[in-house]
Amino acid sequence: MPDDKTASSRDNEYLNDYITGGPVKATVEERTAVQVMLKRLVEDYGYPKEHIRSHPQHRVRRSPSDKSGTFPVDIAVFDSPAKEESELRIVVECKSYGRNDGLEQLKLYMEMSAASIGIWFNGKQFLALRKIVSAQGERSFKEIPHIPYYGQRLEEIGRHLRRDLKTTDNLKTIFRDLRNYLAGNVVGITRDVSLASQILNVIFCKLYDELHTGPDEMLSFRASDEDSDDVIALRVHNLFDEVLRQYADVLSENEELSIDNRNLAHTVRELQDFSLMDSNRDAVGDAFEVFVGPALRGTEGQFFTPRNVVKMTVDMLNPKPGELIIDPACGSGGFLIEALEAVRNKLNDKGIKKGWSDTVLEGQRREVATRCLRGVDKDTFLAKVTKAYMAIMGDGKGGIFCANSLDRPSRWSEQHRESIQLGSFDIVITNPPFGSKIKVSDEQIIQQYKLGYKWRRDRKSNKYECTDQAYDSRPPQLLFLERCIQFLRPGGRMGIVLPESMISNPSYQFVMQWLAEQMIIQAVIALPEPLFKTSGKGGTHTKVCVVIATKKNTEDSLKLADQVFLSDVRWCGHDSRGNPTIRIVDGEPKVLDEVPQVAPLYKRHSEQESLTPERLAHQLDRSNIRSDVYVPKYYDPRLQSAKESLRTTHNFLQIGLLEETDILTISTGVEPGKMSYGTGLIPFIRTSDISNWELKTDPKHCVSEEIYYEYKSRCEVRRGDILMVRDGTYLVGTSAMITEYDGPLLFQSHIYRLRVIDDQELDPYLLFAALNSEFVMQQVRSYQFTQDIIDTLGTRIREVDLAIPKDPERVEQIVDQIKQIVEGRAKLRTLSTSLPRSIAAGFEELSANISSIR
Repeated sequence: MPDDKTASSRDNEYLNDYITGGPVKATVEERTAVQVMLKRLVEDYGYPKEHIRSHPQHRVRRSPSDKSGTFPVDIAVFDSPAKEESELRIVVECKSYGRNDGLEQLKLYMEMSAASIGIWFNGKQFLALRKIVSAQGERSFKEIPHIPYYGQRLEEIGRHLRRDLKTTDNLKTIFRDLRNYLAGNVVGITRDVSLASQILNVIFCKLYDELHTGPDEMLSFRASDEDSDDVIALRVHNLFDEVLRQYADVLSENEELSIDNRNLAHTVRELQDFSLMDSNRDAVGDAFEVFVGPALRGTEGQFFTPRNVVKMTVDMLNPKPGELIIDPACGSGGFLIEALEAVRNKLNDKGIKKGWSDTVLEGQRREVATRCLRGVDKDTFLAKVTKAYMAIMGDGKGGIFCANSLDRPSRWSEQHRESIQLGSFDIVITNPPFGSKIKVSDEQIIQQYKLGYKWRRDRKSNKYECTDQAYDSRPPQLLFLERCIQFLRPGGRMGIVLPESMISNPSYQFVMQWLAEQMIIQAVIALPEPLFKTSGKGGTHTKVCVVIATKKNTEDSLKLADQVFLSDVRWCGHDSRGNPTIRIVDGEPKVLDEVPQVAPLYKRHSEQESLTPERLAHQLDRSNIRSDVYVPKYYDPRLQSAKESLRTTHNFLQIGLLEETDILTISTGVEPGKMSYGTGLIPFIRTSDISNWELKTDPKHCVSEEIYYEYKSRCEVRRGDILMVRDGTYLVGTSAMITEYDGPLLFQSHIYRLRVIDDQELDPYLLFAALNSEFVMQQVRSYQFTQDIIDTLGTRIREVDLAIPKDPERVEQIVDQIKQIVEGRAKLRTLSTSLPRSIAAGFEELSANISSIR
């Protein structure tokens, strides 16, 4: 999908105008600014659609003598549906992402019209102006924190009762705008972590104010137009003193608000109108991602889990009131907050059925938060954030600990040991830190875990067995996986985010064998590569999956389905740059996000309902799991369907069987090293040098004859050989055939060489045609797994089936056509390089003759 900022690919697309419903051209400015602001004006500020004009645009005068109106206004808001010029109240100037111009243009619109309020908006930044007319008729403009709601006077801005607060789904956008402003204006706080700590303290003040203010009472967290910055800041400091007194066991006594009064007042103005407690998004989580993400997350393999994945995982685990729940790597508490919300909703339903009073219901809620939720994080700041938020949202702060979950329980604090015991939890839900650069090296930690020891395969049973030789260091995700299982009671449920490489790579096969022995794996949800690209310091491209599993009951009384639920999610709501993945559907911009569809499908699966096999919901018999691989796309149901449809007209040859019967051989190339590049004229073929069935005529890297002869015996090529990309992302499966015009050359280790030994059994050109068929390419896409960042087909090339037509005449026709194409293009490619040389040679001869005449 094209980048959301790219307009060229959308020039012919139209969307429905939010106000009129009519089609308008889907330019970047229209999608990201105009339509967004129209929706905010109606849904957030309450202005009736009948009072707003966007298409066609309202026009204002260029000068007092201009009668018809010259300047088109992006959005105009009037006091009545009549939309008379004298009733114009608000004008809006919109720009596309990255545009910062237009403010003077907005002032001119306000100058030449009756509008008293102006808005400048570029889809990211927002600025509101108020026009002030003096007694002498002079006009000036003053920035205001926001525009008034429909029916509200300017003088009333900032004088809110608790019941006046609005809910919004745009908290993340609001926090991002706030972060950009503060980063450029706050003096003395330059690091994102310090800024995050301060803004979170402000958020706790607002949450506390919302929680302890009655519906008809005036909020302290407010900023009216007449209030000075000092007055606003004083109110917030008083709130913070109350927070410190109320939660002295959560926030340290030396905690302080160090944002200067001007910027503190600006923060209040930005947040004062919205209810953080009642909004659909976790306010602290959103603030955490925006403020802390760029600096802290990812430094130790920790990444913020997107809210749609958090909700999906909680919904699949379906926590119930009274169940003990733990997140041993809780971060900012996203999983715990969502789990608490899910349990509270069930309590609300139960309370309605049983007729509980508000007091009884609140007591049940507090009991759940206090007794049933536990969280651990070794980062002091993160543990503080979770404790404070749990405290403000309904207690539970006593169940949050700053500690290392992987450590020996004997080294935990006494309170920690009493509150968190192995084998006692009903649910473990977590996204543990992962990464190859953050090894755990404490031998006292490693030696607690079977996955801390080396495993070897027994040749007789073909099973892995744990040895008594411990590793010196281990990736944290392995140890966390085992610790999570240790936390569970028999029959307990686990939802965990893991790198996809753990459930696919042969080097981790022993882990999946061990996991299947300990747990009943109920579901695996593969998530797209961009998922974490918006998290952490620049994010990560690591592809992950969510595994849902139940700890086996030693009495074998646990009755679970014999099928595993597999789901391959391709769209998560944003691309690898963090931009929303938007598609115009029926004239409306829709965000492509498949994550919310998974939990309802899994619920149907859990209720023993048969589902139509598809990418998002495939029910696989447990007995069909191959080599302990649980990657959903490996079992793509479309492959079996395609094979069945071809069976009457084609025979199938498996590449591995062809190798075993000496019909072909498979090998890979070499890596002479970067220092060898550019040392000579012999091509060193890399994956990017294979395109359109052939080798590029101008490979970027060439080596010397000396290096060529050093490696020649290991990757020699000859006519009829096929080079096929093994590792990469989008090029895996791309292939080229070696002709008499290619060579000498070397090729890299990320490329296979397929060589037909017995061309009586299999014609090389037929093999080449089969490898480039959609049937084989679909298998390649299903069998290429993520290895940390890049994908690899690995040894699974041997599992690929070739579909060969049963009709001999059709086979002969294919071979002849492929041969003509490959050899014909090779001749043309050779001519394309030799012809310019001949032209240049003639030019040189001509130049020499001219020089001699002179």
